[in-house]
Amino acid sequence: MIQNAYELLTKLKSKNLLEHTTDEFWWPKSGTYEVIIGAILTQQSKWESVEKSLANLYKADLSSLQDIANSDIGLLKECIKPSGFYNQKSHRLKLLASNILQEFDSLEEFKNEVTREWLLSQKGIGFESADAILCYFAYRDVMVVDNYTKKMLQSFGYEFESYHQIQEWIEEGITQNFAKVQKLYGYDISLHKVYARLHGKIVEFSKKKSIF
Repeated sequence: MIQNAYELLTKLKSKNLLEHTTDEFWWPKSGTYEVIIGAILTQQSKWESVEKSLANLYKADLSSLQDIANSDIGLLKECIKPSGFYNQKSHRLKLLASNILQEFDSLEEFKNEVTREWLLSQKGIGFESADAILCYFAYRDVMVVDNYTKKMLQSFGYEFESYHQIQEWIEEGITQNFAKVQKLYGYDISLHKVYARLHGKIVEFSKKKSIF
């Protein structure tokens, strides 16, 4: 039985799940505009499909928030079609890009100043998408929770009533044992990086349908 998130991290870390990961924070091209776009596109979609959509956007010269905000909606829909729900997602992408550009002077200011509350006020942004942007784009100390996380914890006998309860359980287990976490990694790892990589380990483990 897993008693806390530190024990979960220990078990997952022993399996070298991120050994082929190209980004140190797991999410491809973390800290870039692609995280913002990807957080929308990956809703109810596989990441492999999101990658196809991102490649299409670059081929169509839609490689910035300005490009997305000013894009022809028909072209945008065609580019992101591999991710599914392209009618809905195209409008939400354009609106989000426009709102970011209107309310923040630059992408760097958005990274430094954006709040969870602001993200949740945007159409199509829920808890998971907001936290993905905060964690993987803005590099905040936030643990992302998804269905993989929920199902994994259920397999250990844990039942939570809300997203926030799961998030609180994980963050509490890591912060209360952070000295042990540092020793586990063997170097001065940041809390943010632990959350980012722990989420990545959960996803990769679940995709492989491995067992403990």
